[in-house]
Amino acid sequence: MEFGRTEGAIAHARDFTVDFLERSASAVAGSVDAARLVVSELVTNVVKYAPGPCRLELVLHVGMLEICVHDTYGALPVARPRDPERVGRHGMEIVIAICTEVEVEPTPNGKRVRAFLPLG
Repeated sequence: MEFGRTEGAIAHARDFTVDFLERSASAVAGSVDAARLVVSELVTNVVKYAPGPCRLELVLHVGMLEICVHDTYGALPVARPRDPERVGRHGMEIVIAICTEVEVEPTPNGKRVRAFLPLG
């Protein structure tokens, strides 16, 4: 799925994820909500910071959903230290807490964030 920095991009990405999991018969209780949350956090970062378009890719592996988000912003996301007083900026903390692995790779035109979410 490709999208720009539009107001509905985050909701469209979440809906796309739910549809993908339901069509693939991989919609395990709890996993759909976790996938929606991870996608929402990653795409929110793109909408807030990346100047250009974004691409969301979902890949099913046995028992695992790979969520890839490509964007045109070169700065790499950082998980900040725990701070219950901080308002916002917890997205990467949430993604890291829910996923078994998160990779951030610079690309020639920005970066790619890959998160691996267990299904089930």
